[in-house]
Amino acid sequence: MKANNDIQKWKVLNEEDVSPSPWFPLLRHTVEIAEGQVIDDYYFSPLGDVVQVLALTPSHEVILVRQYKHGLGEILLELPGGMQQKGKSLIQSALNELEEEAGIKAHENQLISLGMIANNPTKTRQITYGYLLFNAEINSVQKFDITENIEVLTMPAPLVLQYVKEGKIWVTDSMNFILKAALQYPEIFGL
Repeated sequence: MKANNDIQKWKVLNEEDVSPSPWFPLLRHTVEIAEGQVIDDYYFSPLGDVVQVLALTPSHEVILVRQYKHGLGEILLELPGGMQQKGKSLIQSALNELEEEAGIKAHENQLISLGMIANNPTKTRQITYGYLLFNAEINSVQKFDITENIEVLTMPAPLVLQYVKEGKIWVTDSMNFILKAALQYPEIFGL
């Protein structure tokens, strides 16, 4: 495959915050794209970064959370996680979310990076960072945000992978981190 050296970053000429609320940040950019063309109404959302943890019990069961997601109006099955918390590192946020949502207290040195995922880089500035935790145990109390009502489930890793295949787990970042973990640790996922 030949690289296209003509691809260049857009130049931001103007940025206006048109956010309807703190819950949904929205920016309007005026940008100069290829060959001097200008687009004066390019909208995107700088939502902020997200963290997720694929926590495995000593018997290789994956800890999942089941909760309502208003954007889709659906009750979904996914990995524990949430937004990067103000003033906290990604790893600190991952640990906090894991404890808040799933009741699992862990330490920074226990998390293994699964990398990062951009769900919609055309219209959002949001990266999801994934972590893997071995030997996870429910050892704390859940601490829900006002918008959360969460059921914690454990499921054998091969069954979780089957749920991804069957479309029963269909949240993009959860699916991707499950698949990445299965590629890195195929024996755990029955491959």
